[in-house]
Formats: sequence, C-alpha cells, structure tokens
Amino acid sequence: MLKRSTKLSRRLALLLSAGIGLGSVAVTAHAEDAAQTTTPAVQPASFGAWGVDLAGRDTAEKPGNNFFKYANGTYLDHLTIPSDMTSYGPFNALAELSRQRVQTILNELSAHPVKHPASIEEKLGTFYASFMDEKSVEKQGTKPMQADLDAILKMKDAAAFATLAGSATTGFATSPFSLAINPDAKDPTHYALNVDQDGLGLPDRDYYLKPEFAAKKTAYQTYITKVLTLIKWPEPAQAAAAIVAFETKLAETHWARADLRNPEKTYNPMTVADLAKAAPGFDWVGWLTAAGLPKEGLENRTVIVGEPSAITSGAAELAKADIGLLQAWEAFHTVENATSYLPDAFVQARFEFSKALTGQPALPARWKRGVQATSSAMGMALGKVYVERYFPAENRTAMQKLTNDLKDAFRIRLQHNTWMSKPTREAALRKLENFEVQVGYPNEWRDYSDLAVKKGDVYGNAKNGIAFEWHYWVARLDKPVNRNEWDMTPQTVNAYNNPLFDQVVFPAAILQPPFFNAKADAAVNYGAIGGVIGHEMTHSFDDEGRKFDEHGRLRDWWTKADADRFQKLADRLGAQYDAFEVLPGVHVNGKLTMGENIADLGGLTLALDAYHASLKGQPALVIDGLTGDQRVFLGWAQVWREKLRDDTVKQLVVTDPHSPPQARVNIPMHNIDAWYKAWDVKAGDKLYLTPKERVKIW
Repeated sequence: MLKRSTKLSRRLALLLSAGIGLGSVAVTAHAEDAAQTTTPAVQPASFGAWGVDLAGRDTAEKPGNNFFKYANGTYLDHLTIPSDMTSYGPFNALAELSRQRVQTILNELSAHPVKHPASIEEKLGTFYASFMDEKSVEKQGTKPMQADLDAILKMKDAAAFATLAGSATTGFATSPFSLAINPDAKDPTHYALNVDQDGLGLPDRDYYLKPEFAAKKTAYQTYITKVLTLIKWPEPAQAAAAIVAFETKLAETHWARADLRNPEKTYNPMTVADLAKAAPGFDWVGWLTAAGLPKEGLENRTVIVGEPSAITSGAAELAKADIGLLQAWEAFHTVENATSYLPDAFVQARFEFSKALTGQPALPARWKRGVQATSSAMGMALGKVYVERYFPAENRTAMQKLTNDLKDAFRIRLQHNTWMSKPTREAALRKLENFEVQVGYPNEWRDYSDLAVKKGDVYGNAKNGIAFEWHYWVARLDKPVNRNEWDMTPQTVNAYNNPLFDQVVFPAAILQPPFFNAKADAAVNYGAIGGVIGHEMTHSFDDEGRKFDEHGRLRDWWTKADADRFQKLADRLGAQYDAFEVLPGVHVNGKLTMGENIADLGGLTLALDAYHASLKGQPALVIDGLTGDQRVFLGWAQVWREKLRDDTVKQLVVTDPHSPPQARVNIPMHNIDAWYKAWDVKAGDKLYLTPKERVKIW
C-alpha cells in the first residue's frame, strides 16, 4: 500500500507490507492531536500542460548520476516540510486535500449536533462537533477516564490483569499480545483468530535494544513520567523506569520485522488449550473471554499464533511481573491511547515526546485531529459521502482500462519468463487470471446503526467506535468471509494488495495528480498510476505474495528450483538496496524492504510495457523535447518527490517495508535496459550497471 502505519493489527500486516506507499511513522498519527497551531499552506503542485512539473527538475544533474535529483531536485530544494508534518510530498499533499474535503463535509453535518443522533449524518456531525468543543473537553478534564483508571487500580492479580488486557479490544486499555480476526491464510473463505506479539510503546524493538536509539528511549521514559504525573500516579518516575525496563524485556523476545514478512513462519495454528500449555504464565481463556469471544468450546477453538517464541517468552515475563508494575503499565498506555480525547496538558506531553522521536516541530490544527477521530470511528460512512462528492465516475472507468492494460503486459511477461519452469509459469498465469481489482470504493457499504454517539461525550464516543469495530469482526468469526470488505477507506491516499483474496484495491483519493491525471499525457499516467497498478499486481508474486495461490491460500505452488532461482535474483536486488545510504551511516534494509523493492521494479517494468502496447505500433510523440519513454520514467519519479525529516528517515529505515524515495526511483531505473537508452546512460555514470549486473525478475 502507499503509506504504512507502524502500529498495526495483523488484519493489515500482510496488506500494508504488500503496498506501494511510503510508510508513515507512528507519531504522525499521534500528531493529529493538535492545539491551535496552524501551518502555512504548501503551494499546490503544478504539473504543467501535460502532467510533469518540468520546472521542478534539476537539469544540471545528469540523469545517469542521480535520476531522482534530475527529476525532482529543484522542487525539493525549494520545498519546506510543513511544521506539523514529518515529511512532505504527493502522499501528504493528497492526504491534506482529502482531510480538507472531509472537514467540509463534517462542518456541514456538525452545524446542528443532536443529543442522541440516529441517522448516520447526525452521528457524523455530532461526533465531530463534540470533538471540536475543546472548552467542554477541558472542563470535563480526566473525569471521563476515571472509570477506566479505577478498573486498573482494582486489578489485584494475574487473572484480573488478563481480563483487563482482554478488554483492550473494546476500549483504550492495552494488551501484551494483539488479537485480530482475519481470513484464515490456509482457508481464506473462513475467518480465523490471530494472536501476535505486542505491548511496546516505542516504534520497534530496535528502539529498546540498539544504542543509536538510546536518546529516544530516554525521551520515552520522560514522557511516561509526565503522563503518570498528570494522573497523580504514585512515584511516577520510579514507575516509568520500571515500565521501560519491562518493555525492554518484551522487546528482547520480539521477532524482527524482516522475519514477520514470512507468512509460513507466522502461521502456527493451535488450540487455545495448546496455547495455554505452550505459553504458561498468562490466563489465555480469561483474556479471550474478556475480548468477547464465545465461551462455549473456547479451549478447543483454533488460533493462529504469529510468533510462538515471542508469545511464550512474553507470557513468562508477565508471570514474573509485579502487579503494581502492570497497573502502572496499563494506566500509562490507557492514557496514551486516549490522549486525543483528553485535555491539552496530555496532548502537549505526548507532542513533546513526538518531537523528540521524529523532529516534527509543531502540532497540526485541532480540526485535523477531529477529522482523524471521526474517520477512525466511521470511516466508511464518511467515505460514502466523499465518493458522492469528489470521485468522478470516469476515473473509475479509466482505472479499470489501465488495470487491464497492465494485466495484459504482465501476462506477456509471464508467458516469456525464462527462469520459471513450465508448471510454475502456468500456475502463475492462472493466478493472474483470477486477479481481482476494486477501484474507488467498496461494492458494499457498512451499516453503522449499532454505533452509539452522544452529544458532548468525546471520550465515550471514541470508545464506542473502538468497541463497534471489534464487535463488527467478532460477529463474523464463524461466518463465510466477505470479499467485499475493504481495509482502507475511499478517502485514504493509498493502495494495497490483499494476497488472501488475490485482489488489489485502489481507493478514490489516490486517483488524482500526480498518480492519475485525466489531463496528462498517456505516457505520464502509465509511469505514475500504471506503475502503481503494476506494483500492486507484482506483489502477488513477490517473496511474500508468491506463497499464496490463485485462491488466496497459503500454499507453496513453486518448484524448489524455481524458488531457488527467484531467491537468487531477489538477493541480488536486495544487495543493491543494502548498499544504498539514505543518510551518513544509515542504510536501507534490503531484507525488510524486499517485497516493496521487487514490486517497484516489476511495476515500472510493466508500466513501460503497457505504454508501448498502447501505441499499437505507432511512433510515440515527442513533447517538449521528451520522448514517450522519458515521460514514463518522469511520471514514476514525480510520484516519489518527497522530503523527510532526518529522525523520520531513521525511524522508517527500521520500521517501514518501503525504501526511501530516492531509492524507489534510482534503483528500479538502473535495472531497466530501456532507461539507459532513454537517457543515454553510459559506463562512468554513477547509476550505471553492466547488463549482467541488472536484475530482471518480471
């Protein structure tokens, strides 16, 4: 997908690692918690007469030395990241446009909030109006949260802790393990329960264990101390130190993110009874019961355990933990999870930590926080209104045509693949033919009739939204999977590949310039949105996606020889990314980013093929001195013209399966033969690779 959050349920884990976009750091989600800070608007991007910002290029840079800089250098030299953001580029610009459009919708709907709203329009308007009533939030103080804090103080033993942690699915509490309901990876027609490692407050285990993040860890402990002080917790500094020490122990047990990308290693089915034997020290039945799962037959119900060693070790750590520590840990994380709905003192405390973590200097305006909060609770309801107002029907039609063009190009690539054996190639073609694309908005809209919203109850409304979402999935647990469910809202600037459905989804909000531009030259659209389409398609055949068959089942349908040949090519490509230095001493993790890198190379390759096929044998036009192939490459490069803060880069290199923008342009390009011809790249240029060094997978 296009942007990735670092705090995810397993529901999104495969989807988000099989997407196209740059990851968003965890604190960006927090940073919608804004006071009254306003940020000067960034000037809207100009894409010229035919879809490319020619003035944004740095023509003093030789394309063969740094194509990213050649295509985007002048634009980026004059770009200042808004003070309330950690990065800025096309994703951010379109996300901001989407927020503004949603704000317009919510401003209209919230003009007359209702005490007990019934219609979805009333619920949306009342939810947003209540959130925006900052005076009321300040007046209520911590009273709305008191019942949750009292429940924590009443927690006197391990069984009570497991019960409280289980309730995290329906409120602001936290849990040392995550629980999700997803299609079963080996039978995606039915849902399964997934249990995974969790419990860390910093972005990744490396933040606890590696010395280069020591300052961030210290800032985190300072933040915990401030939060506990605000709620008058006894000995807050001592409790904060104990919490960080406890989470460090959990971090030592956690699997690395690169290992989480292996769907075979993270598929470990067992009954709840077997889980209790494998991971003693935690009341699993009590935890699951508190989460609302049916009690009857619970011990015999199957769960899919993602990281068995981490779950076992985590349970052992919990068994040793003092109940006072667990109370403080729960109290801190409950406040942290609810901060958006609490008075400004809590927001400011979190922002100070956010600033230390990412370098973001200012908080966004409160209305952005309100848009985010309302979207979290009723995203699909907002999406329906968004589509009606802002998504032209012709965009859906144009995308469907482009998708078919890319699918045709991929079919030809597979038919002529030289390193695949015939049986594997035939199976790959079957998978491609089964490939489903959904564009703009889902085929079915969600019903929010059961979601309770009350005027003036900011904390309660948000908590009800969390509970509604969880109950929505619990109700589906023993029912057939609905393939029309989306894991993104239409107003999300992103796209994703769902390997369990052999499906890709393109929300409405991404189908705008520079990704898709109805007024642009065809070559530019093929390079931009065509590259995105190809990227998502090839995710079905990357190092993760290839392990799912044409029905979305986790099954090894490759011969060993084919898998070995594929891996050798993937390793060669990974080495190119490992060598890429983002900042002095900071390198891309080629293993973590492998799937995205393969998809970038495949997507751009397919986009170029589809563009050539669209010419139907006719010569391409030359526009402003640029050939068709050159415009395809510029279309792709322009999508990635993003600037990031240094601390954000350092975080994303550890947490994000997507490579940084420069790498997403330069490395795929210099593996494609047509790029050399298009830009007259020769030996001696910095990006030059000999033909034998170029990696060709699809």
